[in-house]
Amino acid sequence: MALIEGCKHSLDIVIPAEAFTAATAAATAKVRGKAHLKGFRPGKAPEAIIRQYYSGEIRQEALDKLIPEYLKKEYDSQNLQVVSRPDIRELQYLDSGGVSFKAELEVAPEFELGNYRGIEVPYAEPQVADSDVDERIESVRESRAQYVNVDPRPGEDGDHCIVDLHPIAGLDDEAMHQHDINIEIGGKDTFPEFTEALRGAQPGESREAEIAYPENYAAEKLAGKTVRFKIDLKQIRLKELPELNDEFAKDLGDFQNLEELRNEVRKTIFRERENSAQNEAKNAIVEKLVDAHPFAVPEVFVDQQVQVIVESQLRSLSSQGVDVGKLKLDWSELRKGQAERATRDVRASLILEKVSSAESIFTTQEEVDAELSRVSRQQREPIAAVRMKFEKDGTLGRIASRIRTEKTLGFLFEQAVKTTPPTAE
Repeated sequence: MALIEGCKHSLDIVIPAEAFTAATAAATAKVRGKAHLKGFRPGKAPEAIIRQYYSGEIRQEALDKLIPEYLKKEYDSQNLQVVSRPDIRELQYLDSGGVSFKAELEVAPEFELGNYRGIEVPYAEPQVADSDVDERIESVRESRAQYVNVDPRPGEDGDHCIVDLHPIAGLDDEAMHQHDINIEIGGKDTFPEFTEALRGAQPGESREAEIAYPENYAAEKLAGKTVRFKIDLKQIRLKELPELNDEFAKDLGDFQNLEELRNEVRKTIFRERENSAQNEAKNAIVEKLVDAHPFAVPEVFVDQQVQVIVESQLRSLSSQGVDVGKLKLDWSELRKGQAERATRDVRASLILEKVSSAESIFTTQEEVDAELSRVSRQQREPIAAVRMKFEKDGTLGRIASRIRTEKTLGFLFEQAVKTTPPTAE
């Protein structure tokens, strides 16, 4: 086996004359059985005539059988873990009656696993202040607010106005006429121009406001534009928040009083921050491992990972309302832009797999069953149906692989030396 570059190698293979002769004879018999030649019944034409008329098909039939067979023999004899489809080149028919060819292919990289225990990584246990708990509970109160209609009067700061918005300048799109929009006078997310227009207005009145939308505004049709609106005020409402007491806590779940609710909220925030901090530390560990193991990775793996990255980006764009079907994607440019990240991702995956094997970290059946049970509850399908579907489309194997990777990352985090994170200036 000769190295070409990276993980790409070349094999020189010779198919002996006796093997090619035998395969050619079998191919001739097969072709003879289905050949239709004038003057002969199917299967009765002489071999010499069959070889004369179907020489190309016979040779191809023989090679289609022999090439995979001799490739496998070579793989087995050299203990090769081939990860790409072989590219067959320089096929030659030898004077001896045999056949020779070259096969270019990629093999899984072989590398020595360096030190992976005791890697230094910045990490600190997260802290949860009383103000964090207050803010989270206040957010829940906001989500349970009720809006009460008030008798017609001039709008004041804090009022929630139900309005119809009609663009009268700066925008031609009829679809941008909006009905029953809630605008809070003086609200932190309210454009000051809307506040000025609605302050002092009464239901039934119309006002105008000109809004200069920033370039990065979420709604693409409005971003960077200056639009003048006619505002029809239909109704004024007041927002009433539930009282913060033991009854409020009981309404939210199995809590006896407000203090129990606060304790659970504190624990929830802590778990969220701990998970985020640990994930950040695990990512830092992986980046250090990748830097410490600069081995070549197969291009076929890089291409697959680029595909994964691009598909993830497209899903993200689609979720934001972008019609990805209209995007013109240049794969060569995409690959060029994502190749470095994809290469590091592949290298990380191979390193983690090797750590898993070295530490005998595996996925148990109970862990897979627990994940299937969770998906079953989430999708409201019988667990047997979920299992069958996942076995068929390969998801079951991906679940087992993901669990193993998560366990390996957990192991690396436990073994890491946690240092004090630098303080932000």
